[in-house]
Amino acid sequence: MKPVATRCEPSKFRIVLDVGHTAESEGAISARNVSEFVFNLRLAKQIEQKLKAEGFAETRLLLTEGKARRSLFKRVATANDLRADLLLSIHHDSVPNKFLEDWEFEGKKSRFSDRFSGYSVFVSRENPDFKTSLMFAELIGKEMKAQGLEYARQYSQPIMGRHQRPLLNRETGVYRYDELIVLRKTRMAAALLEAGSIINRDEELMMSSPERRDIISSGVAAAVKEFCEPRWGMLGPL
Repeated sequence: MKPVATRCEPSKFRIVLDVGHTAESEGAISARNVSEFVFNLRLAKQIEQKLKAEGFAETRLLLTEGKARRSLFKRVATANDLRADLLLSIHHDSVPNKFLEDWEFEGKKSRFSDRFSGYSVFVSRENPDFKTSLMFAELIGKEMKAQGLEYARQYSQPIMGRHQRPLLNRETGVYRYDELIVLRKTRMAAALLEAGSIINRDEELMMSSPERRDIISSGVAAAVKEFCEPRWGMLGPL
């Protein structure tokens, strides 16, 4: 392991929680016309609270402004400047446009797809510490599964076309997505969590609930603790 993966005293270990998308580029729009950015921010704040309660006092919430692509490079630069030990990018899932159907919610036209659901975790082989990134992603997937959640299986299927990704673990729902800027350009181990589908009408309701956010944030906190504690136990204070 690289030295960054061994500096794991919780009070000093710096985790950056990247809130996916921006207020200007909101990401996907849910089945009930709520932006993905709103979902991402709510969940990231709850994860931040959980991690700080577990002693990870250096946890940082990363909020970025601006349009889509420009904001990607900006968030990478900020994470690198923060000298983070670990980055987790928080997102909520949608589907390719060809799977969307029309419906009306509270008098407004919207689009949905109830065909797919579930969380997924992504890593990039281009990350400078891919092995550590993969290990962290596996821990997140394992904890999501332990919480009774199912992962999104569609990314491994040919019907996804250019959105198809290699599935690295059939048990935990970890996929490889090499092109993601926020994963491959950061200098620390990094993973991206799609917490669930907000275009699926039933799952959107679950993702809107404090109970589901609590389940996911608890899972992430448990994954970070497991990622950290073996190193802390073996190495002791630096």
